[in-house]
Amino acid sequence: MQERAFPLIFAEHVPATAAFYERLGFTRTRQNPPEGEPTYVALARGTAELAVVDADWPADRHGSAVGTGPRFEMFVLVDDLDTTLKELTDAGVPSLRDPVEMPWGERIAYVTDPDGNPVALAAGPHS
Repeated sequence: MQERAFPLIFAEHVPATAAFYERLGFTRTRQNPPEGEPTYVALARGTAELAVVDADWPADRHGSAVGTGPRFEMFVLVDDLDTTLKELTDAGVPSLRDPVEMPWGERIAYVTDPDGNPVALAAGPHS
């Protein structure tokens, strides 16, 4: 058995949310249905994986409803925080917090994905 775990991101607009994560360096590995408007998109970036799925997924699978407001916070390491942040905001991605120097040496800024979930962008000692 292959050991792996990955988060599911429940999205109102699967294509837009998947495209947002593709801007952060994730690559689409598969989608369902294979043609047309997807309701499931698998993405990978190195060994990191995530899936963007339609917000109706929890109700269809186990009878739970997706809540309102932020449903998760993603933390993504980037090589150049300023360039990435500018590219995203120039593309209309809302910024929640300008870059801040953290005591441990990283710089962190916050944006939102298309569903309003916070995404921390971090650069620093890991680069």
